[in-house]
Amino acid sequence: MLANVCTGAIKGIEGFCVCVEVDVAPGMPTLAVVGLPDAEVRESKERVVAAVRNSGFDFPAKRITVNLSPAELRKSGTQFDLPIALGILAATEQLSPEAAEKIKDLLVLGELALDGSLRPCAGVLPMLISCKNLGKTAVIPPQNVLEGQVSGAPFITPHTLKELAAYLEGKTEESAVKLAYLPQPEEEPAQELDFSEVKGQALAKRALEIAAAGGHNVLMIGLPGTGKSMLAKRFPGILPPLTQDESLEITKIYSICNLMGKSRLLTRRPFRDPHHTISDVALIGGGSTPRPGEVSLAHNGVLFLDEFAEFSRSSLEVLREPLENSRVTISRAKETVSYPARFTLIAAMNPCPCGNLGNPLKPCTCSPMQINRYKSRISGPLLDRIDLTVNLNPVKYTDWNKQSEGETSAQIRARVLKAREIQRERFKNSATTANAFMTSKEIKEFCKLPPGADEVLETAMRKFGLSARSLDKILKTARTIADLEGKADIEVKHLVEVMQYRPLDRKGVADI
Repeated sequence: MLANVCTGAIKGIEGFCVCVEVDVAPGMPTLAVVGLPDAEVRESKERVVAAVRNSGFDFPAKRITVNLSPAELRKSGTQFDLPIALGILAATEQLSPEAAEKIKDLLVLGELALDGSLRPCAGVLPMLISCKNLGKTAVIPPQNVLEGQVSGAPFITPHTLKELAAYLEGKTEESAVKLAYLPQPEEEPAQELDFSEVKGQALAKRALEIAAAGGHNVLMIGLPGTGKSMLAKRFPGILPPLTQDESLEITKIYSICNLMGKSRLLTRRPFRDPHHTISDVALIGGGSTPRPGEVSLAHNGVLFLDEFAEFSRSSLEVLREPLENSRVTISRAKETVSYPARFTLIAAMNPCPCGNLGNPLKPCTCSPMQINRYKSRISGPLLDRIDLTVNLNPVKYTDWNKQSEGETSAQIRARVLKAREIQRERFKNSATTANAFMTSKEIKEFCKLPPGADEVLETAMRKFGLSARSLDKILKTARTIADLEGKADIEVKHLVEVMQYRPLDRKGVADI
């Protein structure tokens, strides 16, 4: 006999509907799963057999074929356990015809334990959102109830396979398999990190304020202990709050990676700081079954790369695409997936391997060859994609011992919010969210040069060999500085200020 059960799967960060077709026929007892299943799906056979038997049902000693349609798309995840088990029960007529008919109105997701209880699975939120227009009631594990509430789709949350079967047979009321509404759990209070705690470094603070106001990338270069990591960790405190669409997009990514935790909806901008030993795949995403990497987990947030020059050359080079296109495209022989990766890059590095190059009190022990090798790990094309570079000098004792504190994160954030509001109004009819992501057409429209600016930029381009991309970034950053001042047009002083944040254009990476 044949039975069909509707479930879901993931491609990229979007879900799609999968039909689980179960055929039970006479023959050698086997359970075969076809339709491009990966290892997780193939292993579901053993879990399903044990769960069916331990739930009080008979597992047929017949030839069972499970087809996952559409067969040309790869299937991954553990959410196929429950629909396969339910299809076997329906195909072997262990469920009544009325119960089998009810299955047609369900979207079934869930991993099965060996005792038949439901365990959580990854990617429930994007699958429910994508399949919501089918008009089906979702069946999800109780641990995924928060994602079900975010999706807005109707759902039930049985605890076991046996409980779900009893509900389909009409032996259990819907209230018994449906959890009551759960309020959004209160997030743990964020660690109090304030810009006022950073002594000195006024130029670096200004650069980070500009970066937060316009979504620009920043590279900080300085001796150890000058405050690079302190500044980066306080950067999220001056960023604007997430919009509802941004929050939902981040939540979908974290749902796919099973990193939701206790949150129903992620409301804070992510801050990812991977170690410099990270692999290319972990940073950019991919694998035999593609998964999001750190650049996608930092979507709409911050990617902090400390010890920038210690990352492998190949790991840094894979950052070019997301920095340019705000997306990562991963191609395999049978599929191509795309993940969003619009983030603000904050990078920090020492001037040399020992960290003392330029230190007046501690001599540098590195040879010229070691210094050049260290700095050459960061290619010119990658540096060309960084908007602001700032050199941090050692903090003076008078600055360190000051009793009066500098500006707080709240004061800086107030100016950032005003600048972002100007940009929100500017790009209200566009997909652009901040100045850093302006298209060429938008640059021409919103970054018109003031009188006298042509000569300044032409001289800089001729003298420092600026690329067209560098000029675009200079204009975008100048537009952000003008927004912070509430100016309708870019002024020459804004362009001059931007040039002080591009020392690499004047010196080159080898002369940092």
